[in-house]
Amino acid sequence: MNHSISKQLFERAQASIPGGVNSPVRAFKSVGGTPVFIQKAKGAYLFDADGNKYIDYIASWGPMILGHAYEKVVTAIQEYATYSTSYGAPTELEIEMAELIKSMVPNVDLIRMVSSGTEACMSAVRVARGYTGRNKIIKFEGCYHGHADSFLVKAGSGVATLNIQTVPGVTSGVSHDTLTCAYNDLNAVEKLVSENKNQIAAIIIEPVAGNMGCILPQPGYLEGLRKICDAEDIVFIFDEVMTGFRLSAGGAQQTLKIDADLVTYGKVIGGGLPVGAFGGKKKFMEVVAPLGNVYQAGTLSGNPIAMIAGYTTLKELKNNPSIYQELEEKTIYLKNGLNEVLKNWGEPYTINQLGSMISVHFSNRPVVDFATASTADNERFKKFFHAMLEKGIYLPPSAFESWFLNNALSIEDIDRTIQAAKQSL
Repeated sequence: MNHSISKQLFERAQASIPGGVNSPVRAFKSVGGTPVFIQKAKGAYLFDADGNKYIDYIASWGPMILGHAYEKVVTAIQEYATYSTSYGAPTELEIEMAELIKSMVPNVDLIRMVSSGTEACMSAVRVARGYTGRNKIIKFEGCYHGHADSFLVKAGSGVATLNIQTVPGVTSGVSHDTLTCAYNDLNAVEKLVSENKNQIAAIIIEPVAGNMGCILPQPGYLEGLRKICDAEDIVFIFDEVMTGFRLSAGGAQQTLKIDADLVTYGKVIGGGLPVGAFGGKKKFMEVVAPLGNVYQAGTLSGNPIAMIAGYTTLKELKNNPSIYQELEEKTIYLKNGLNEVLKNWGEPYTINQLGSMISVHFSNRPVVDFATASTADNERFKKFFHAMLEKGIYLPPSAFESWFLNNALSIEDIDRTIQAAKQSL
């Protein structure tokens, strides 16, 4: 493939934008080479500035679950844009959005719209601290909850991709209040809670991790965390920025049958526009201003264009629940095909998958946490990524990211992907 225009654009971008990108993982630093600059997308396909076509397995890191430029979403955005792009005042659409979310998600009494997943997670932790009067939180190595200071302690995603172990700008005080342990290690959590009795405000977790590859909770793990939180009056926060409305209409809470106290959303909830939300049980959410004294605000929160994009997407998912079955069937079809290819390759590998999330790790042992994800052969992943890219398959440019399928993908697209993988190893 010819990437000459993308190379020119990247050189130009670096003169005005830090690293030439507005989010670090886009820079291809982990996999090497020049990032592809996208010009447009439709359905399951991306088209770059050089006119190359790709089958997309990123789906804008999750939001484009229905496919790119989904007609109903585009039409709704076009209609609402004629009314104005922002008011800074309440609208009925915000109420309809909140009511729709409550009708889809178990265990959410009140919900506050914000503008990003980072903002949602940051706000949820503030609510937990305000509710409990405690300062410390527990997070898990390799889980990424956005780039707020407290979340960058042993984070996955772009921090892991760029091998940044200590993030300048994060104070020692913040680090002191952020306790970390390995994902899927319940004993480590029990130890931390015991050592910090009556000091922990919240445990925040990706119920299915997507920022060190797709990593599933071990049987009994989330149930164990729920019991600890109940026993110690700790607020249990599910970061469902990735899993919310993707694993099922009710997200990970519904799929895994675990109730959280607070839940954060992003990605799918905005239909591709910058949107986030945090919500949960009334007793926690009623501390949020103006109902309570925990302050959170945002000039563009509940933005009408973002709301209608998200509302239209969620309505489509609620009215067509078979979409989730179709997506899972396609993802399992891809997993089975890749298994056949990799099995015949003869080198160690493992594939993790749940619903429409999947990741391939070139590892000789199960990948169950950040440590095992880090010991996989990421040099092999780099070669695999570029070989697939040249064959028109667009994968996440990092071994530490989940792949996301969209429902516009056809079986023919997946067959082409499997064939490309066969040729790439």
